[in-house]
Amino acid sequence: MEDKVVKTSYLREKRDVSENMYAAHNRALVALAEKDRRIVSCYADFPPGEAGQVFSKRFPDRLIDVGIAEGHLITCAAGLADAGFIPFTHCHALFALGRGYNQIRHNLAYDNRKVVLCNSGVIWGEIGPSHLAIEDIAALRAVPNLIFLSPSDSVTSEKATVAAAEHVGPVILRLPAVGASYPTIYATDLKFEIGKAISLHEGDDVTILATGILVHDALVVAEGLLKDGIKARVLDIHTIKPLDEETILTAAQETGALVTVEDANILGGLGGAVSELTSEKCPVFIRRVGVKDQFGESGKAEEIKECCGLTPPFIREAVLDVLKAKEGKSASNSNKHRTSRK
Repeated sequence: MEDKVVKTSYLREKRDVSENMYAAHNRALVALAEKDRRIVSCYADFPPGEAGQVFSKRFPDRLIDVGIAEGHLITCAAGLADAGFIPFTHCHALFALGRGYNQIRHNLAYDNRKVVLCNSGVIWGEIGPSHLAIEDIAALRAVPNLIFLSPSDSVTSEKATVAAAEHVGPVILRLPAVGASYPTIYATDLKFEIGKAISLHEGDDVTILATGILVHDALVVAEGLLKDGIKARVLDIHTIKPLDEETILTAAQETGALVTVEDANILGGLGGAVSELTSEKCPVFIRRVGVKDQFGESGKAEEIKECCGLTPPFIREAVLDVLKAKEGKSASNSNKHRTSRK
């Protein structure tokens, strides 16, 4: 009899609904603003989105558009935070990094001001490769005091927005393309906690650690691997910083093989963070699925994913490869044991 694979109780019965994650964020923002007059929404050359239009109608005195001036956007938000407000800033991640990095580092993180930055990712190539931020995780997780959240669907986008507003200190909220929709993975009663990974799918052969919109792809791969008798654990690493070290190290100890999945540069990204942790505390075989140190391309989402090696077949290949390495080590250890007994 085949063992039953345990999935989190927060998973939807069917993943047949897709929604725009940016709209979900805006919806949460409106709900927060209804209850708290300190919530302010700030923009820099960035569309507010459908629910954002609702925000502007209900709270016109709490919406600020600074134009094409990302550095000023961050400094403005820092000033609002100093005045007691809770500003959420919205702009293209590439320009927040390129034109506002100094302000993020000094005006927000150094002084521990409460500001949230939104929008990121490599999988929205219709706007052109010049707008694709592949280095956001690497650049920002190295800045002290920053919390880095990377939701995977509309439910976690809403939950992360609320968590960001409640957290005392600066938060990065990593959202994908404003015009795209992604499968809804979780039920609305999901318990979301900063720094606590979510186990979506249990298994003891290998662990897939995914973040952002590729969590769904990781889950699809794990479900497909069951047909081959491979039980893959899937962790949603929605908080890249602080990393849930306890859960990751437990997975490393119990499965002995890890695959990280992200839509960002694997240099310094989630794969780098997990490798740093396990190399010091629990060395295991790791394979990293992500952008291989290259710039993005123009194209539709699925075309970009294929170009950057981020589709389920690439994830599956990485899983099989790391399992082969794990099994090779086991066989080698077994041979050494037999030799030592002669």
